[in-house]
Amino acid sequence: MSKLDFNLSSCVRATSKFSECTKCVDICPVKTIDLVNNIPSFVPNDCVGCGGCVGVCPTESFALKDKDHVQFFFETIEKGDTLFSCKDNIPCISWFNVEHLVSFVLASKENIVLDLSHCATCDIKEPLFDQIQKNIKETNDLLTSIQSSKKLEITFDNIIKVTDIQEDIPVEDETNDRRSFLRKFSLKGAVQENQKIQHEVSQAEVKEFSIEIDNISAIKEKVIPYKRKILWSVFKNQEQVESNDLIESTEISFISQKYIDDSCTNCQICYRICPTGALSSNKKFNVIDFDPLVCVKCNLCHEVCEPNSIGLKFNFNPDALYGKEKERLIEFDSKRCNECGNNFTYKGGELICPRCKTEEDESYALHNISRGGLNF
Repeated sequence: MSKLDFNLSSCVRATSKFSECTKCVDICPVKTIDLVNNIPSFVPNDCVGCGGCVGVCPTESFALKDKDHVQFFFETIEKGDTLFSCKDNIPCISWFNVEHLVSFVLASKENIVLDLSHCATCDIKEPLFDQIQKNIKETNDLLTSIQSSKKLEITFDNIIKVTDIQEDIPVEDETNDRRSFLRKFSLKGAVQENQKIQHEVSQAEVKEFSIEIDNISAIKEKVIPYKRKILWSVFKNQEQVESNDLIESTEISFISQKYIDDSCTNCQICYRICPTGALSSNKKFNVIDFDPLVCVKCNLCHEVCEPNSIGLKFNFNPDALYGKEKERLIEFDSKRCNECGNNFTYKGGELICPRCKTEEDESYALHNISRGGLNF
């Protein structure tokens, strides 16, 4: 029986054939995930349930059937558990990504400890352990950049390794208990809602997914992953420092800040295809706005942009995690078409939109062919 669920409608590869995402394929330690017709397929009975694909998927397309991130988060915070071990309460540390780890560290009263004692002898160590190490480093780098006194810790054989941990960490008033903390979250009912999600996976020997009509409808929906909602809720309750340290964009895996240069043609594909709505426009379609707090760094907008107008800023500013206003990346001159009356991006010349211009040119060409035929 399969231990893994796959939601096709949220996979960026189902959203666009131009997607180059192979994270789930690359992380699978038993090589059961492969790409068939551009989208992930897997052998259910071969899955070992490590959760590595769940951790790396930017849009939460994968999920373990017997372990839910949202439920685990709330239960863990409420109970005050701080040690995560594959021999106790989680399938594998690779089940977490950086968003999960940062949320746990900031939401917990004590530092979170990851038990790596079993990694050295694990049968599925590669490539999971490399990803775990990257996640730990990125988590602590981000915590350092926001000047947090907390850090993610690791343990080998009951020996806790502490790196760059500040001494004399302030202790919160006990009256501010875990239940009062949980009540601050805006995710009420998230667990129940998450359990209603119906994933598309069968018990057949090999599961191949095809895009049906109902998939297409779901693909068009803008969905913010639960892990981002949790992260946002955690940061909303954090006191922001006056100045955060910038992080090089290549060193952060789950969020980005972008720019758009003048080569943009306003084809609208980037914000129409964005799975979370991080990129958006207005009713006139004459601007492109960006909300980094909703960006999951799936890179889909970059991959579909034909003139390569979208780029990543060299540095990422953690201020974005506190919920700043959307940033206007570019604005276009908008005019009303004399033919159809719709607004379009005006770049000079007659007041006619590209669609009407194309129809006019085609009509003119057909008229000339018809006249030529009569003369013949």
